[in-house]
Amino acid sequence: MTERIFRLYPPPFEAVPLRGLYLGLELHRRGTPERPFVYANFLASLDGRIALEDDSGAPQLPKSLTTPDDFRLFLELECQADCLITHGGYLRSLAAGRLGNILHIGAHPVGRDLVAWRQAAGLPPQPAVVIASASLDFPLPASLRKHGQACFIATGRRADPDKVARWRDRGCEVLFAGPDRQVEGEALTRRLGELGYRTLYLIAGPQMLDTMVRAGRLALLFQTISHQLLGGEAFRTMVPGPLLGAAGQLRLESLYYDPAPPAAVGQWFAQFAAGTDR
Repeated sequence: MTERIFRLYPPPFEAVPLRGLYLGLELHRRGTPERPFVYANFLASLDGRIALEDDSGAPQLPKSLTTPDDFRLFLELECQADCLITHGGYLRSLAAGRLGNILHIGAHPVGRDLVAWRQAAGLPPQPAVVIASASLDFPLPASLRKHGQACFIATGRRADPDKVARWRDRGCEVLFAGPDRQVEGEALTRRLGELGYRTLYLIAGPQMLDTMVRAGRLALLFQTISHQLLGGEAFRTMVPGPLLGAAGQLRLESLYYDPAPPAAVGQWFAQFAAGTDR
């Protein structure tokens, strides 16, 4: 892992430590149950790819995009949340071995120190996990029970009632967050606030980012931009829906340059504030 990177904005330009870069933001102090603080993090190439698709249409994260530096900052953001929002597609990929498990604090060597940080911050040992799903077809990882994490399943009110009943029979609390089958950002944020959650970290992919932005619920967007062009005809981008208009206008808060992360090209770490947060 790189020891020092360079701050480009805001001035002054200077070298700063990578470790602890995002912990200093104290995101865990920004939200309230009445107004949960929602933030997201994405990794992208210069040509806007966050993932490529395999022959079956499943997303695949190219290894050339991932670096230990980016992963460390991902974990620093994760450890400040009291609730993680993921989705059924991630759990299906996790079960198939296509993606690694990122649902637990301290599970990776590069983030072992974050367990003590979270304890010192007065947070529970592990964040709660919300799984957003319209289909309700996904496996539940046994590691959630092992780590004692609260787990909720979020879906729309028109979801298959038999599947809802099956999840409840397994002891899972199902949250309705939207009038149709899809989970909507406004309804989900409000419901989680009613349950007492204050800081919500989106690790749920483009659909959840899209609905949170359109609802005016996103507060901060963190983006790692890898200095490479991926190409590829089948790919995923950060926002899959129609034009966003004013809701998609963001304000740059910070920008850092990582010139030589291990075994990769350079990358930027950017932070944007969403002006429509309410």
